[in-house]
Amino acid sequence: MKKLKVAVLDDYQNVTHHFANWETLSEKIELKVFNEYIGDDLHLSEKLSDYDILCLMRERTPLPGTLINKLPNLKLVITSGMWNASVDSKILKGKNIIYCGTETKIHSTAELAWALIMNSWRGLQTEIENMKDGNWQTTIGRGLKGNTLGIFGLGKQGLQVVEYAKAFGMKVIAWSHNLKQEDCEKAGVEYVSSTDLFKMSDILTIHTRLSDRTIGYIDKKKINLMKKGSVIVNTSRGPIIKEQDLIDALNNDVISCAALDVYDQEPLPKYHILRNTKNLILTPHIGYVSEEAYEKFFNGYLKAIEGFIEKKPVNQIS
Repeated sequence: MKKLKVAVLDDYQNVTHHFANWETLSEKIELKVFNEYIGDDLHLSEKLSDYDILCLMRERTPLPGTLINKLPNLKLVITSGMWNASVDSKILKGKNIIYCGTETKIHSTAELAWALIMNSWRGLQTEIENMKDGNWQTTIGRGLKGNTLGIFGLGKQGLQVVEYAKAFGMKVIAWSHNLKQEDCEKAGVEYVSSTDLFKMSDILTIHTRLSDRTIGYIDKKKINLMKKGSVIVNTSRGPIIKEQDLIDALNNDVISCAALDVYDQEPLPKYHILRNTKNLILTPHIGYVSEEAYEKFFNGYLKAIEGFIEKKPVNQIS
């Protein structure tokens, strides 16, 4: 039997073989791991046209219909996790291409959000750099207790952050398009309007999904509602904030700081303006990047491929 050609995309840390035993399928598949981001549809279609199976790492490489239509041999797509907004599932279904996901671990993104909150509010980034540069104290940090944490989106991630905030003695408020007051009451947080979310928050952390309603929702007008000493943390999706509006606000001291793990363009280009924007902490979309999550992802790829070979798809996404 001809071996199935399998591509694992965007394995930036080169850990495909570390987290799963691909030897179990060595007689049935021919595996290729791509460690670098490939780029646009033209280059992707050229490199991937021969592959039967694609393993996607979250939304690092989108899979729109235009690309799917250029991959004549594609039979199975596997995404890490059970939801991927960058995959055109309707086109996959129309072409009878099986679409599956994997199990995941969700705690790491909320933990990173809290780490960025602590870092930005306490001024840790500056002091860490001071120590490496041979300097000493130059900032005065702030304590979290008694301050207000605003949560934009009270789903699984947001609810985890609520517990962290309570442990630090913070007041917690929340709002999102679908959020109801009874949801807030269950979580022990105050339900507020969108306007008050921005006005009242000392720290605003974003945990809503990217959608037509949330793209560009945080703009100049919303940021200008915030306190001069406030902070914005985004570990959800970059386009929720209008990038240039945030850059202008930071450079003009409209707010004190922001911390981003997600961007309009990923990977973030080497000379992108965000890298030189003041009062800004950047991490390379590592919210979901943890050993626990990767074990689920890579072993999930194997299970999905095994299921496909046995004609018994697992974790199939409709």
